[in-house]
Amino acid sequence: MSSTLITRIGTLVTNDPALGDGPLGLLEDAALVIDGGTVAWAGRAADAPDADERHDVGGRAVIPGFVDSHSHLVFAGDRTAEFNARMSGRAYSAGGIRTTVAATRAATDDELEANLTHYLDEALRQGTTTFETKSGYGLTVADEARALRIAARHTEEVTYLGAHIVSPDFAEDPAAYVALVTGEMLDACAPHARWVDVFCEKGAFDGDQARAVLTAGMAKGLVPRVHANQLTYGPGVQLAVELDAASADHCTHLTQADVDALASGSTVATLLPGAEFSTRAEWPDARRLLDAGVTVALSTDCNPGSSFTSSVPFCIALAVRDMGMTPDEAVWSATAGGAAALRRTDIGRLARGARADLAVLDAPSHVHLAYRPGVPLVREVWRRGARAV
Repeated sequence: MSSTLITRIGTLVTNDPALGDGPLGLLEDAALVIDGGTVAWAGRAADAPDADERHDVGGRAVIPGFVDSHSHLVFAGDRTAEFNARMSGRAYSAGGIRTTVAATRAATDDELEANLTHYLDEALRQGTTTFETKSGYGLTVADEARALRIAARHTEEVTYLGAHIVSPDFAEDPAAYVALVTGEMLDACAPHARWVDVFCEKGAFDGDQARAVLTAGMAKGLVPRVHANQLTYGPGVQLAVELDAASADHCTHLTQADVDALASGSTVATLLPGAEFSTRAEWPDARRLLDAGVTVALSTDCNPGSSFTSSVPFCIALAVRDMGMTPDEAVWSATAGGAAALRRTDIGRLARGARADLAVLDAPSHVHLAYRPGVPLVREVWRRGARAV
């Protein structure tokens, strides 16, 4: 591969404080050299080394590609009727997932993969270069395993979420479903996944059930992450920290003990403002978490029921407007924060040795992502050093 100099960058977000100002490592009048799919150099344009090719971005901002560390993209159907009813006054509950389970079970592999790639392309055009996605809409051994096989063809970050809700087939015997999730289903799914997740929530799985699911997955070599404290206060966050989960996701209803636990551990608090927007629920208090020293990620939670958006820029704008984050904090959380939630150091930053995943904005600064909500600001997307959009 030839090397490429990306130059005349108005503002470059490196997420490396050693390279520039503040936590974002901001550089003005900057340049990048990409070689072999990775960043070979980053700094002031005036100091840039030679490269085989030159790409002038005309004073636009360049940021790391977004890292969407929480999505549910292997599904069929939609839940327009549910959304319409909810916007007319009906509260969201975990039970709505059953509608998608029925549609997903009825879909062919080709239909599920076509749907997945449609939303991945949509996300890529908005600057997302790394994504995690989960099973959880099959809830049988065969359907969960095929969801993970399909997802693994498109990302390394695949999560086994057999414990999304208790399968409708086991409505009268949740203990038997937990036994399936931690036994035969896990055996079939673990080879295709990196992560194990559980919806630890009233209406889904309680603390003891969640612990059983996570520890069984860990025994198979999967790393835990937890849907925690979305709809009400509960044990999810504390369990996530205790088991050194990579992330506790949602974190809407937190006690001070929950915040203290997150601050003292390595578990990332992944906030998903699209869910609160789409359900008219209480916003997570990002400011409280950040002030306590918690590492925060921002992701879309793209799913057909409670957060049907693939737009990280939209989530950044929501986080700044309604969750107490500054524009700098929101951009960091959607890039480096997402990488931390996936325990990755090769993405979410633009410094020597990092993967050359980046977005060029049709704006002079990353602040425009929050300043101009709803505007399609992503002009170019580069993945592994090649232009993808």
